[in-house]
Amino acid sequence: MPDLSRLLNPKSLAVIGGGAWGEAVLHQARKFGYQGTLYAVHPVKPEIARIRAYPSVIDLPEVPDAAFIGINREATIGAVERMRKLDAGGAVCFASGYAEASGEDISGTDAQARLLKAAGDMPILGPNCYGFINALDGVAVWPDQHGCKRVDSGVAILTQSSNISINMTMQTRGLPIGYMITAGNQAQTTQAHIALALLDDPRVTAIGLHIEGFGDLRHWEALAAKAHAKSIPLVALKVGKSTHAQAATISHTASLAGGDTAAQAFLDRLGILRSPDLPSFLETLKLLHIAGPLASNRISSISCSGGEASLVADMADHHDLTFPELTIEQKQSLFEALGPKVALANPLDYHTYIWRDEDAMTAAWSAMAAPHIALTLVVLDYPRSDICDASDWACATNAALRMRKATGKPVAVVATLPELMPEAIAAQLMEGGVIPFAGLAEALNAVEAASRSRKSPPSEPVLKRPLAEATETLSEFDAKTALAAFGLSVPKAIQTNHSATGLDALTFPVVVKAEGMAHKSDVGGVILDCNSRAEVRDAMDSMTNATSFHVEEMCDAGAELLVGVTQDPAHGYLLTIGAGGILTELLNDTQSVLIPSTPEAIKQALTRLKMYPLLTGYRGAAPCDIEAITNAILAIQSYVIAQDGAVAEVEVNPLICGPNSAVAADALIRRTQ
Repeated sequence: MPDLSRLLNPKSLAVIGGGAWGEAVLHQARKFGYQGTLYAVHPVKPEIARIRAYPSVIDLPEVPDAAFIGINREATIGAVERMRKLDAGGAVCFASGYAEASGEDISGTDAQARLLKAAGDMPILGPNCYGFINALDGVAVWPDQHGCKRVDSGVAILTQSSNISINMTMQTRGLPIGYMITAGNQAQTTQAHIALALLDDPRVTAIGLHIEGFGDLRHWEALAAKAHAKSIPLVALKVGKSTHAQAATISHTASLAGGDTAAQAFLDRLGILRSPDLPSFLETLKLLHIAGPLASNRISSISCSGGEASLVADMADHHDLTFPELTIEQKQSLFEALGPKVALANPLDYHTYIWRDEDAMTAAWSAMAAPHIALTLVVLDYPRSDICDASDWACATNAALRMRKATGKPVAVVATLPELMPEAIAAQLMEGGVIPFAGLAEALNAVEAASRSRKSPPSEPVLKRPLAEATETLSEFDAKTALAAFGLSVPKAIQTNHSATGLDALTFPVVVKAEGMAHKSDVGGVILDCNSRAEVRDAMDSMTNATSFHVEEMCDAGAELLVGVTQDPAHGYLLTIGAGGILTELLNDTQSVLIPSTPEAIKQALTRLKMYPLLTGYRGAAPCDIEAITNAILAIQSYVIAQDGAVAEVEVNPLICGPNSAVAADALIRRTQ
């Protein structure tokens, strides 16, 4: 991994190139209070932005720790090579036209290869990136305006998009940004590389990652392991949709597990929190900076309006958050502070009887921050200071700060509208350890993310192989035979033709299936409950286009699951578990994990299914054998792992689950020929 220490906190900075971008970097460095030595490099100009210019980096008085290279694509390659030979600390490559433009310019890929060769072990950011801001040490290697301020501690934000990074620096939410780093097309130094280095800075409280694609999964696995060991939370804003391998349309799994399901499974596996949008991303980082991960999803809410209390409850209804009922102790404390005219509940509408009475407000609010509550939300929209007198809200700000100090519990003040949380108030609240949320929707997204369990990521890497090509689909008989060898329970069966040879080996009733048909049930290729040889022959005769048949003993009735494996090109083998049988598409009730997964992870995925109550004895029915179900899924996983990339797809649908068994009633395997 490249050593980024000199690049990200340079004692000397060289700007190569005398255009507007180079001048802007020097201007921004001085404006931000950079204390190191600034150099300019230009073959002709005597100075740039009032700084003496040297004709080449080899003419500089010292080897720079960092350089901003603001010249064209080809010249950048030569400048990088000269920097590397001088043993410089690293460079920001501003130019574009490399691999990211290969669709429009086929020479871009070759140019990137030459850039990488020129850089060698010297770290480079980009190409096609703005650079970085280190607000902890007062370093801005940045060719444009930005909104960062010097901070003593804060979050680090990494993104490929320079424009999005500029926008985030301009936020007025009070979020202290310690590092803002753009990675461009990540030719050499990836977001995971950068984040790994930032984990060694004790001033970094959380790391936010705006991710377009993961690239090398091993780097992310190493990042997650180190972040967990250091208790530094990672938050992702994952954009784009992975190109799921949906070449096979013969299974249900390929359609159900498409899109960005595998990306979500990868983030879940690594314990990386995910935000749905940019504002929630910033609010989640703010929460983590102040309070760290929350102990649970149990929250309380306080407002002086019944409408706001209802709004919070309704908006939280679609989140994995709970509002525990008030305890006897809480009710007693609230009654003492509020009197008999207030209905005591969580969320709480405390009315305005005690407004301006800081002692009473503090006492009532503190009662809501009980030991079993992970976070208390104080709903409070501040008036516009340009046309209103906001001084009357000082009592509420003070009460929130006093509540935080008195209880020692996490407290947040939430403005339902983002624009009604003034930046100055946010700074005041943060100074006292209170989270200032700008926007109720964003707050609830942030709280839900921060309350998720953060288990240690698996030590075993994700199973990722090149996509299986030139595939063939095994017969159901061969597919079940292959899976049975790894421990999957299957019904006793034979392969036969119209002669029904071998039928004596089976016990009636049996099911007759035509071989060589996709979605057999939809086209009359399955006949159930055949109780004699004659009924078997009649079933075969009804399947006029079939010449071979799969005949097997009927399974006992039970809850039906789908278990499927598909090969995602970006994230590896995806194991999908869901409602099976005829309800598969209707319910679209699935959970996905990446292979290899542990028995515990598989059981956890089962509990997240909406149909899970059917497995545990819904309305007095006998519960299914969860261990048998888990072992069946593990058997399918073991088969896939053993094939070492030869498998493109596996589906068992349905897996019929009963009190003592889990039996594959149908199976499909698509693999290389």
